[in-house]
Amino acid sequence: MIMNVSFKEWVKSGSPFIWLNAGAVAISIIMVIGLIGFIAAKGLVHFWPGEIMAAEYTLPGNEPSKVLGQVSDSEMVSAIQLKAIGLKTKDDAEEAERILIKVGNRDVYGGDFRWVLDHHLSNKTYPEKAMAVERREWGNFYGYLDKVYEGHDLVADVAQDDEKAWQHFQSLVSRALDIHESIMDIQKGEIGSINYELERLRLKERAYELEDELTDARKQDFVERRAELNKEYEVHQVTLSKLYTDLKRDHFTAKEMGGQVVEIHISEVVRAFRPNSMSIAEKIAHYFSKMGEFLGDDPREANTEGGVFPAIFGTVLMVILMAIMVTPLGVVAAVYLREYAKQGFVTNVIRVAVNNLAGVPSIVYGVFGLGFFVYFLGGTIDELFFPEALPAPTFGTSGLMWASITLALLTLPVVIVATEEGLARIPRMIREGSLALGATKWETLTKVILPMASPAMMTGVILAVARAAGEVAPLMLVGVVKLAPSLPLDTNYPFLHLDQKFMHLGFHIYDVGFQSPNVEAARPLVYATAFLLVLVIALLNLSAIAIRNHLREKYKALEM
Repeated sequence: MIMNVSFKEWVKSGSPFIWLNAGAVAISIIMVIGLIGFIAAKGLVHFWPGEIMAAEYTLPGNEPSKVLGQVSDSEMVSAIQLKAIGLKTKDDAEEAERILIKVGNRDVYGGDFRWVLDHHLSNKTYPEKAMAVERREWGNFYGYLDKVYEGHDLVADVAQDDEKAWQHFQSLVSRALDIHESIMDIQKGEIGSINYELERLRLKERAYELEDELTDARKQDFVERRAELNKEYEVHQVTLSKLYTDLKRDHFTAKEMGGQVVEIHISEVVRAFRPNSMSIAEKIAHYFSKMGEFLGDDPREANTEGGVFPAIFGTVLMVILMAIMVTPLGVVAAVYLREYAKQGFVTNVIRVAVNNLAGVPSIVYGVFGLGFFVYFLGGTIDELFFPEALPAPTFGTSGLMWASITLALLTLPVVIVATEEGLARIPRMIREGSLALGATKWETLTKVILPMASPAMMTGVILAVARAAGEVAPLMLVGVVKLAPSLPLDTNYPFLHLDQKFMHLGFHIYDVGFQSPNVEAARPLVYATAFLLVLVIALLNLSAIAIRNHLREKYKALEM
């Protein structure tokens, strides 16, 4: 027992350091869990259909004004702050609660949010008929459904039958969503492929022209092929024209809190709901519907609405390409340094250089990637292999390939060090035993040493993935954009477009959080996207850890 020994002997036993280490680990775990929990709580609550509050807001000396919206946030403000703007707390208290209400109706009020003092609100109610309408533009609309029209014909009126009008309205919204999805499929699919093929034909014709090989027969082939594609395009345009006509057929009118009647096309509606009259089951269904939209749709409204699927796809694809590039380079470098290079001053200098590279700021790698890969190497590739596209750059601009290579260089020291440490832990007797049995050095390396060191290699890859997936600074220079019109992997030849710009979750967080014109609307999406980025990195790491554990079990017998 500690009480029976002196304090000095207890310290010499090492027990204090064990407890300190355990305490540090426990604190770190608590901090990580707390951070992730805070981000999740702030972000995931955004998708829950909050109740719509109606109230009267009366400031001293002013006429009462009506407020309708969802409570978004609240904070306490001091009496001194309120006094500076000519207001005061209730009953001369030291502080008062200030509430942020999402009132929406940006096309009517000019803003989506409004700060109000809680003690100046009166007659708070939560009307069952109050609805929230998510729109493709102008944000949410909060108000009450009035009339529903199919074309110019009035088909439902809330004053006559509210339930019938609401059901008819929902059916027209579903119809418009189906038509909109069909339009997007044609535009991104068929018409996108036609435009891509037309551009390939133009570049191919230009290449023949530069080489003086554009014969009359080839010209005729190009003309015929363009005619075929234009004919297909016209067919799709006719279909699109009809779909757009059908999409814009219907509209409805709604009343905002002040009584103003607003006309809205149903083609603008993403979803409409009455949260105050929804059951728990309906709210849960709505929540997962919003989550599905967030994970599977494209962003809209300056990235403050919609989903982040292109950013998820770009992040995962870039990390996979980076891992494919950095793993063989790191392993080869480590094998050479440990197994082939003569150990001495030169190899020690190389190891010091590799360790120092691990501490270089990531933005420096971005500047290097922009200058060397994009401008020098990419420009040279364009001159040699894509002269028909000049002066428009192909690889002479930021893109997926340069971003992946830049991050591969950024994480290369991590893979080299981890792999070399794994090779150093393999006993020398195993190498000597393999050579004594008649195996060549290459056979010993590939069939004995590398399999045994594979868990260490995977450890390096895990660390590389963890760092690369969250990097933003270098990517801002060599590949990512605010909004990419298409994914870098699609059905158009050559399928994987390494020259294309892409979206990234880390940059998306920066853009939404610091470049958005609507800060209050963007804040919950920043938390939700940050939480999603943590999950993506965790899934990538867990996949690599599973592979490492499998390799460790597979080659455990070689270590015995």
